[in-house]
Amino acid sequence: MKIGSRSASRTNSPHIEDLRAIPWVFSWSQARVMLPGWYGFGSAAALLREREQDDRLSALYANSRFFRTIVSNMEMMLAKSNLEIARLYADLVSDRDLANRIFARLEEEWDATRDAVLRLTGQKILLEANPVLAESIRLRLPYIDALNLLQLDLLRRRRGASEDEEILEGIHMSINGVSAGLRNSG
Repeated sequence: MKIGSRSASRTNSPHIEDLRAIPWVFSWSQARVMLPGWYGFGSAAALLREREQDDRLSALYANSRFFRTIVSNMEMMLAKSNLEIARLYADLVSDRDLANRIFARLEEEWDATRDAVLRLTGQKILLEANPVLAESIRLRLPYIDALNLLQLDLLRRRRGASEDEEILEGIHMSINGVSAGLRNSG
């Protein structure tokens, strides 16, 4: 049996090439990080700014409909993310030092990306130029937040060795609810 590019008989440990995009993206979305939609942009924009080349990014934004769409999608992902809730998911990680180090990097990059998007778009807040989408997300977030909190409680109970099928069913229902509320793959 082959998994990725490694033979299952050679090793049972996971490898990066075994990672599949859909569950990975889905997990980041469920945890309200929305990481694949924005991670790395803030650092890249900061590097251009540091090199005094951020005018290249501004020119690209002004002249490329494709790039404006990418930035718009990134802005939407940032608006749907919730790092307070994401932190609660990170608290499920047993290696606290690792969880804290990784989460600190995520927060730093999220802030850098938000700042870069706002600077590029000339807005003061995310989705300022798209009030219909901003209102749609704002109205859905309290319900999604509640589902995330329920999901976290159910995950803790399940990890506490509970084999209760109702808990598992609740987890599945919360996954579906969060996905429906976010209105994308996550």
